[in-house]
Amino acid sequence: MTTPEHPALAPITIGGLALANRLAVAPMTRVSASRAGVPTARMADYYERFAIGGFGLVLTEGTYTDARYSQGYTNQPGLVTSDHVAGWRPVTARVHEAGSRIVAQLMHAGALSQGNEHSAETAGPSAIPPLGEKMPEYGGSGPWAPPRAMTEVDLGVVVDGFVAATRNARAAGFDGIEIHAANGYLLDQFLTPYTNRRTDSYGGSVANRVRLTAEVVAAIVAAVPASFLVGVRLSQTKVNDFGYRWPGGAQDAEIIFGALAATGADYLHVASEGRDWIETARFGSGETITAVARKVSGLPVIANGGMHDVGQAAAVLVEEHADLVSVARGALANPDLPHRLSTGHRLDPFDRAMLEPMATLENAEHWRASTVEAV
Repeated sequence: MTTPEHPALAPITIGGLALANRLAVAPMTRVSASRAGVPTARMADYYERFAIGGFGLVLTEGTYTDARYSQGYTNQPGLVTSDHVAGWRPVTARVHEAGSRIVAQLMHAGALSQGNEHSAETAGPSAIPPLGEKMPEYGGSGPWAPPRAMTEVDLGVVVDGFVAATRNARAAGFDGIEIHAANGYLLDQFLTPYTNRRTDSYGGSVANRVRLTAEVVAAIVAAVPASFLVGVRLSQTKVNDFGYRWPGGAQDAEIIFGALAATGADYLHVASEGRDWIETARFGSGETITAVARKVSGLPVIANGGMHDVGQAAAVLVEEHADLVSVARGALANPDLPHRLSTGHRLDPFDRAMLEPMATLENAEHWRASTVEAV
């Protein structure tokens, strides 16, 4: 008697882009580009490994969008200069040659910037310092600096930067882009009441606070052909505030997802709510956040958070909470996770030592070499 195929192994098409399966590599910060933001040969090896391992979709780490305030940390890759574009081309080519699709995640750090080659100053929706402290795994330490409150001219620069970075992503061979509006970075700072105290059309109501994200998406959709995938990543949680949830719960979600669906986006990617996702991703109404996203937007939805648990991933898909799942640390430990899933091989556990003392590819390689020697 044969074992039924895991539902994540079924093919799917999103925004006209055919994927071999419903397994995506989630964006993960790797702190491994050159100081000028140029992708390296080591990064090409890293991304190719997931494609060889069978992932239908590979999402890159957050990539900065302009040479002003967007960079979040030192050695973050960019999509701003011709050198950035040239550096990404071998990455996209090798992923394609291995049979997968690759999407660039575009990120503006805003107030959560802890290493910017272009500016010593940070900027955000309001002059309110972020909660917590900088992240040592990304090379930071100490408290966050209070940002400068952005003007409407600054917001125009933000939108233009996302559009220009998208055009550069196309030139570099990417199949699409994903707008990072999650995890406490700039677009999420606008969405969050305690970091957005503005009294103009970008502050106050949920509809106003999601306005900048919607403007970014709409401008990008207008700038690229329909065949170029445009997605948006959202989250309630933040890298500096994991307990945060949208104050209005499902009502806020309906407004946010509806506004983004109206822009012409191709998919929504809802980021981690914790390992016990099916419970922690529920609103008081009983619906999961991704089920609300699917219902309101009518778009394909990617669920993220503990999806290396193959039983949970199956339930998320079969029960129609989401259309795809993205895997982060489980993919680091198992870059061939789709192949293992198809053959019934067990998954290796994630070891946090892979990210210590910093979340670099070099440290991960040292960890991998040490585990081989130990065996």
